[in-house]
Amino acid sequence: MLLCLWHGVFAGYHETVKLLIFSDIHSNHAALERLMDTDADYYFAAGDLVNWGRDLDACGKILEKRADKVYVLPGNHESEAQIAAFCTQFGFHNFHGQTLQIGKYHVAGLGYSSPTPFNTPGEYSEAELAERLSPFEKSNPLVLICHAPPHGTALDRIRDGVHGGSRSVRDFVDRYQPEHFFCGHIHEAEGVEVHIGKTRAVNVGKRGYLLELN
Repeated sequence: MLLCLWHGVFAGYHETVKLLIFSDIHSNHAALERLMDTDADYYFAAGDLVNWGRDLDACGKILEKRADKVYVLPGNHESEAQIAAFCTQFGFHNFHGQTLQIGKYHVAGLGYSSPTPFNTPGEYSEAELAERLSPFEKSNPLVLICHAPPHGTALDRIRDGVHGGSRSVRDFVDRYQPEHFFCGHIHEAEGVEVHIGKTRAVNVGKRGYLLELN
C-alpha cells in the first residue's frame, strides 16, 4: 500500500517545504543529534542508521524529538521487518516502497542495496530492485530517495575503477529522470553531487542534505 499525504500549496498560498535527507549514520549518535537539531518539515533517514541491525533503540530515542516528521528506509544493514517494528515502536513512518505527496512533488523511497560481498541483511537482486522501483515510473515531478546509488557514477565510486552501486537504480534514473535523486551506501562518495541527464543527484551521507521545495 502506498502512503499518500499532502503538504504544500493550497488556495493560492505558496510555502517552502524543507526536507532533510541523510544516510549511513552507523550509530554515530552525535551526527544524528546534529541532524535532529536542524529545522525541517520532513526528516528522511535513507538507511543504515546502525550496523548489522544492532542498537536501533538508541537511534530511535534521538529521532523521537521529530517523531511524526521522521520517514525511515532500511539500508543494507537493516531488514524490512526491523525497520517496520522500529517505526511502530517510536511512531515514525516506514517509507520503504512508499510515496508522499508534497505540493506538486511526488517523493518516493526505496531502501536496501544491490548485492554486496558482505551478505548484509538488506540486499535485493538487481531484478528485485527494478521491480520495486517500477511503481514510481509515472510519478512526475519526482524526488526519489534510495539507499543504493546509481552504478557507474561519482555517487558510487569507491576508488578509481571500482563502483558499488546498483545498475537498476542507474537504469531508472537514466530512463525516468527524477527532478531530484538522493542516496547513501557508499561512504567514500559522501557529499558528492552530480547531474545525470536532467536529474540533480546527491550522495547525502551522515552530513545530510536540506532540500527546499516551493
